[in-house]
Amino acid sequence: MAKEIARIRRSRKQRALLQKAGIVRLAVFRSSNNISAQLIDSSNGNVLASASSLQKDLKIKGGGNIDAAKKVGSEIAKKSIDLGHKKVSFDRSGYKFHGRVKALADGAREGGLDF
Repeated sequence: MAKEIARIRRSRKQRALLQKAGIVRLAVFRSSNNISAQLIDSSNGNVLASASSLQKDLKIKGGGNIDAAKKVGSEIAKKSIDLGHKKVSFDRSGYKFHGRVKALADGAREGGLDF
C-alpha cells in the first residue's frame, strides 16, 4: 500500500507545480478495453478537449491495442493544436510509460505536440 500512496503523493505534487505554472496537461486513462486522453487546463481544472477509442468518428475496432492508442494520440494532438496549445505536459496518471501509454505519446508527438 505504501507504493500506491507514494505514487498518489508524487502525482499531486507534480500537478500542483503545473497549476502554478499554468501549463496545459495531457492526461491519460487506460482500461483493459479502451484508452482515452484529456487536455486539461491546470490553472482551473477545466477539460479543454478529449479523445477516446470509444469515439465513433475514429472508427477504431478493439480499443485496447497499440494502434488504437496511436490514433487517439494523433486525434488529441490535432485538437490541442486547433486550440493553440502546442506545448503540453504529459500526465501518464501513474501508468508505466510502456505499451499503449507510450504509443499514445508517440502518436501525439507525431501529431505535432511537444512534451
